Amino acid sequence: MLKDFRTVWAGCLRTIAAEIGEQSFKTWFRPVVPIELKDNVLTIQVPSNYFYDWLEEHYVDELRRALFQELGPAGRLEYSVVVDQGTPLDQPKTLHLPPARKQAAPERDAPPPDARPRPVPGNGPASGPRYYQAAGSNRPVMASAATAEAAPRNPFQQARAVDGNLVPSQLNGSYTFDNYIEGDCNRLARSAGIAVANKPGTTSFNPLMVYGGVGLGKTHLVQAIGNHIKATTPERFVLYVSAEKFTNQFIESVKSHKVQDFANFYLQVDVLILDDVQFLADKDKTQEMFFHIFNHLQQSAKQIVLTSDRPPKDLQGLEDRLLSRFKWGLTADVQTPDFETRVAIIRNKMEQDGIDIPAPHVVDYLANSVHTNVRELEGVIASLVAQSSLSRRDIDLEMVKQALRHIIEEVEAEVNLDFIQKTVAAYFNVSVDLLKDKTRKKEVVTARQVAMYFAKHYTSHTLKTIGFHFGGRDHTTVMHSVQTVSDLVDLDKKFRSQVDDLRKKFAK
Repeated sequence: MLKDFRTVWAGCLRTIAAEIGEQSFKTWFRPVVPIELKDNVLTIQVPSNYFYDWLEEHYVDELRRALFQELGPAGRLEYSVVVDQGTPLDQPKTLHLPPARKQAAPERDAPPPDARPRPVPGNGPASGPRYYQAAGSNRPVMASAATAEAAPRNPFQQARAVDGNLVPSQLNGSYTFDNYIEGDCNRLARSAGIAVANKPGTTSFNPLMVYGGVGLGKTHLVQAIGNHIKATTPERFVLYVSAEKFTNQFIESVKSHKVQDFANFYLQVDVLILDDVQFLADKDKTQEMFFHIFNHLQQSAKQIVLTSDRPPKDLQGLEDRLLSRFKWGLTADVQTPDFETRVAIIRNKMEQDGIDIPAPHVVDYLANSVHTNVRELEGVIASLVAQSSLSRRDIDLEMVKQALRHIIEEVEAEVNLDFIQKTVAAYFNVSVDLLKDKTRKKEVVTARQVAMYFAKHYTSHTLKTIGFHFGGRDHTTVMHSVQTVSDLVDLDKKFRSQVDDLRKKFAK
């Protein structure tokens, strides 16, 4: 009776499953697909060239014994390797088993009693039996309690903890989409994140790369993706890891000869979130390992989410093949939040902390004064909340000013702005209040424009912030004032002399 290739491979899998650990079996043999049996040659398809290399290096004996069991000594094996999913025009490449190695029948003899057992890497769940290979034998035997205790602890061996729960995903549960404030600065990234969280691995956003400067909410967003997936599909293995930690783990696995276990661990992840991928720059071996892990996960429809401090085209020290894969999915940037988004962040944060939201002018002042990044803004809010609780008083403008002076170095720019207003007002013999008023008297308008001109050149505030401190004027008004003063300096000697006199007061 002729055997079907599916039947032959199913028999091979039964033999192999009895010899290796459950997790290694799931990782390395479940993705393999039988495609043909012809003239006692079984052809199987593997997801990548890396997969082929790994099977040949680590499981060739198990494969040969299984094939011997099903097809006898004449049985042979061929591979159909999916070279690269990113180039669909390429046909699968067929590779033959190296003929140099001798076909081996299964070893049935028990190991000698004095043989020292050695661990099978990446083997079995913690709650199940541990298997070891006896020296000089390829057949696994169940270890006794003594040998199990003597076995080295393997940090990559388990993917799931006792009672079927996933190992810690290293996610911060407080990072959710609900408290991630959307604005023009992050709308695309947030929308893509929600799409990925709802259908991980099945959208065209794989990988999803989020990039932007420090403290703009990249980590919050990608962890929100992970938390949403865990909440909606708890059976998925979601893992968040920084590129620095990934690198250190790989280095340790090389030192302790557990590279296979390191790979096994990451290849069974359903959703991999790698933070600060730029840290992999100039680390060739780590990049090589991540390249293979990336390929396997992507080809297995597993979701990959990355963050970086810059877009892929600007990343230095990373291999071109990695950079090209980063561009397969969607690249979305997160920018500095605008004024309206900062106001929303302040209100949301204070609501979460149970603090009464201050008067609108106090919130606006805080939003205009801290405009560099979200992390800095949240730090100031945390300080204000603490001060309000300890002093049992509401957050007012004076408290905000004090908090800014003690927390943010850049607040010196705010002091300079006050100083500029007072100095210019005194020089032109008008009050500071008039500079912020709506009056259009010529002497006040001139003083106001000069003060805005110096505020633009001697502080780090944005045009919008400067306008806010001059009675809530629009940034276009500030631009017009700066241009007007610049033109008058070129055309009017008397006016230029006045500006030069004032400039001496601000020069450091």
